[in-house]
Amino acid sequence: MAQPQPNVDEVVKAIAAETNTPAETVSKIYADTLADYKADARILDYMSVLVAKKVRETLRQSRH
Repeated sequence: MAQPQPNVDEVVKAIAAETNTPAETVSKIYADTLADYKADARILDYMSVLVAKKVRETLRQSRH
């Protein structure tokens, strides 16, 4: 059975607040990352968790 997926808007808002980044920027990075991950994915159950983690990493790296 698939895991319930969190609301993408809530995830984007949380990441934006955590990283002090505009929500529009986070949303774009999230959408791009999700598309990249889905292209090669066989299992989608934890996709949103993995995408959120990657978005946070991307934003942290861009600050350095």
